Amino acid sequence: MSRLLISRNKDLKALLEDGYEVAINSGHLLLYNVPYVNADKQVKRGTLVSVLDLNGDETIKPKNHIAFFDGEHPCDRSGNKLRVLEHSSGRKDLGNGLVVHHSFSAKPNDGIGYRDYYHKMTTYAELISSPARAIDSDVSARTHIVVDCDDIDTPFNYVDSASTRAGIAAITGKLQLDKVGIIGLGGSGSYVLDLIAKTPVREIHLFDGDEFLQHNAFRSPAAPSLETLRKKLKKVEYFAAQYAPMRNGIIQHAEHIDEENLYLLDGMNFAFICIDDGEAKKPIAEALERSEVPFVDVGMGIYETEGSLGGVLRVTTSIPSQRDHFRRHVSFESRVDDDEYSQNIQIADLNALNAALAVIKWKKLFGFYSDFANEYSCHYTIDGNVITNPDG
Repeated sequence: MSRLLISRNKDLKALLEDGYEVAINSGHLLLYNVPYVNADKQVKRGTLVSVLDLNGDETIKPKNHIAFFDGEHPCDRSGNKLRVLEHSSGRKDLGNGLVVHHSFSAKPNDGIGYRDYYHKMTTYAELISSPARAIDSDVSARTHIVVDCDDIDTPFNYVDSASTRAGIAAITGKLQLDKVGIIGLGGSGSYVLDLIAKTPVREIHLFDGDEFLQHNAFRSPAAPSLETLRKKLKKVEYFAAQYAPMRNGIIQHAEHIDEENLYLLDGMNFAFICIDDGEAKKPIAEALERSEVPFVDVGMGIYETEGSLGGVLRVTTSIPSQRDHFRRHVSFESRVDDDEYSQNIQIADLNALNAALAVIKWKKLFGFYSDFANEYSCHYTIDGNVITNPDG
C-alpha cells in the first residue's frame, strides 16, 4: 500500500526522487537516516516522523505542524538542544513497531502552515541536520537509499487515519486478531459487523444462511436500493459487498451453524453470537467453550405496553476463566408464544446499542478500553435508561 501511496502523491514522490529514505507505517510518514548532533557533539542519525493526513489515497495539507523523532534530542554543533524544535520528550508508541522519543514544534513563519508533506518534512530535516553538516559537510538526509517494501500488514484498503490523528494507533493495534466470527447477521449482528469492520481484525467470518430481505433493510446499517432487495442476496454476500470498498478479509459462510458444521468455528480468536433461538445457540456456545474461545452473546426482549415499547437489552460475556454465569442469563430454550421474545421486535437504534455494548466489551477484553469493573453481564433497560452489571 505505502509504495503505491507514495507514487500517487506529488509531495511524497518528490521526497523519494530527492533521495530521502521514505516509508509509511501505521498512517505515519517516515524519513529515515536524518543526521543530527547529540549532546556529546557527535553526528548521529535518526528517524523523522509525521502523522499523514489523507483523503482516501491522496495527501492533503498537513493539519498540524508537529513532528516526531526517533533518536536523541537534536542539538547545535556545541551540544546544546535546538530550542527552535523543542516541544516534549518521552517514549511514545505509535503502533506497528513505530516508537518515537521526542515531538517537535516548528511553525512556518508565514502563518499559513506547511503547504504539503514535502514542505513539512524537508523543513524539519534541514533544521535537524544543518548543525551536523557544520561538523561534517558530507552528511545528508538525502542518502538515495531506496527503502525495501514497507507495506503494512493491514486488512484496510486505505490508511486508518482516524487512529493516527488521534494518536491511538498502538492501542488500536491490540485489536489486530486473526479471526473473529459473527454468528447471525440480523439487526444486532449486522451492526456488530459495521463496528468490527473498522478495526484491524484480519479476518471477519460471517455466518448466516438467510437472504437479505426488505424487513432487514430497516434494522441494518446503510440503505440498500430496491434493486438490491429484488436480488435476494444472501445476507453474508450483501454485507461482505458493503464493506469490500473499505477492507478485505470478510469471509462468507452462507449457512447457519449447527451440530453438523461446528468445525467452521475452529481457530476463532473471538465470536459474537447474535441469534435469538436458544436451542440453536446451545451447541455453538458449548463448542466455543470446549475450544476455550471467548465470546459475547447478545439478546433483546422488546414488548408493547400501553401503546409504547419497553424491554431490556442484554450482553453476556463468556471467557475461559468465567463461564458459570452464562447459563444464568442466557436461555437455551426455543421461543414460546408467551415469551416476550416471541414477537421478535427489532428496532434499528436498539440493535445498534446492543451491538455497541457487545463490541465495547470485546474491546475491553483485549485492552483497548479500561475495564475496572470486569463485568460479564450487562443489561440495559429502556424505561429508566438504566444499565446494570449483574456479574461485575
